[in-house]
Amino acid sequence: MIGCIIQARTGSSRLPGKAMKLLDKKNTILHYVVSQLQHSELLDDIVIATTDLEEDNIIAKFAQENEFKCFRGSEKDVLDRHYQCAKKFAFSTIVRIPSDKPLIDPQIVDDVIKVFLKSKYDYVSNFLPYTFPYGTEVEVFSFEALEKTWKMAKLPSEREHVTPYIYNHKDEFKIFNVTSSKDLSHLRWEVDREKDLELVKIIVERIKNRPILLKDIMNLYSEEPTLFNMNKNDNPNEGYLKSLKEDKEFVKKEKSKHG
Repeated sequence: MIGCIIQARTGSSRLPGKAMKLLDKKNTILHYVVSQLQHSELLDDIVIATTDLEEDNIIAKFAQENEFKCFRGSEKDVLDRHYQCAKKFAFSTIVRIPSDKPLIDPQIVDDVIKVFLKSKYDYVSNFLPYTFPYGTEVEVFSFEALEKTWKMAKLPSEREHVTPYIYNHKDEFKIFNVTSSKDLSHLRWEVDREKDLELVKIIVERIKNRPILLKDIMNLYSEEPTLFNMNKNDNPNEGYLKSLKEDKEFVKKEKSKHG
């Protein structure tokens, strides 16, 4: 079974409560993520995986009210949350989509899944390196790869960001990256900060098609390129870089334990 796990929580330091922020008069970022993914032709199931913290009851309630499946697990050990979720729902193939991508393109998702299924890879993504815009990232991996990662990953960055152990151990996994025919990595519509939210609200307002596809956004970009400058200077990998600093502290502590 091909299952999509949407990673969602309210405790973001850069934009608190972002998953539940409105993009239009009635629909939240998280609602858009699920709605876009429901247009995938290859996904068998979609689950929102949030934390077991009280502050994330709002996400569980949202899922229940909209009849979306929900799983609750560890706040910090996001790898464990994904593993337990995939295990519970018996996913043999996992598609991982964080909830800061309200304009995730279901056609791109299906394209990456097709590559994964066709060549028996352990892991396929479309951002190693980036050629697609930020906000269209897709990761597809086998349950076996997830289970191995769950057992082997030790560093804080590997537990928090789920898949670094896989792509940092290319000798252990069969990995492939899907690239865009044109490099669009200078564009960004993932929601990390207030400026990103403003941009995505404008995109959602201007484009009437549902789902909103990459080609629709590129049409808007060709008409109004300056619109996409509003969130240009932010560092999209800030969270991962912070985790790498935590890794150094972790390694120091481990050495002193065994030293």
